[in-house]
Amino acid sequence: MPFTVGIMACVLVYVWLIEPYVPRSAVLIPAAVVVILTASHNFRHGDWGFSWPALAPGLWRAVVVTFAALLVIIGAGAAVGTLHDRRDFLGSLAPLVLWGGAQQWVLQTVVLREAQRATSRAKGIVIAAVLFGAIHSPNPLLVLVTGAAALVWCWLYDRHPNIIPLALSHGLGTLALRYAFDEAITGRLRIGAAYLRL
Repeated sequence: MPFTVGIMACVLVYVWLIEPYVPRSAVLIPAAVVVILTASHNFRHGDWGFSWPALAPGLWRAVVVTFAALLVIIGAGAAVGTLHDRRDFLGSLAPLVLWGGAQQWVLQTVVLREAQRATSRAKGIVIAAVLFGAIHSPNPLLVLVTGAAALVWCWLYDRHPNIIPLALSHGLGTLALRYAFDEAITGRLRIGAAYLRL
């Protein structure tokens, strides 16, 4: 799993060791490294995450599981009393879908596929989900939610390899977390050293 190791190392070194000491715009450097590693992997294996025949079946399945997840998240926020309104739903959703799509592109086309090649189809889904959750540490909410969501996303992608439905699911799920919980619970969706500085 050489590309996965390279991507994980790049992200972890940045969020734990470099990010606290550089301007926010410096994130473009590790982002470029991750894009280069992902594109290099995808050139070798021909999986770019956009199988058009998989779009429609993947989309309706993603809508069903995302709707169920949104009900659970919003319900949990209501139960703990942190459900609140946010301004500009569509303006907030668009960048979250793009950011979610970028994460799904890396997760599905590299991490999932390398894990499956190293083990088996089913074990690869679990390994990819565990790695995706772990990279969101030490934020306990994100580790739990992203690990569980990645199990579903990887399962869906394994059957319907198109990242567009997963990007929408990821963006909507992130927005639901922002509506459902306050920053004390979400840790402002930070990971690595940034989470510890809150």
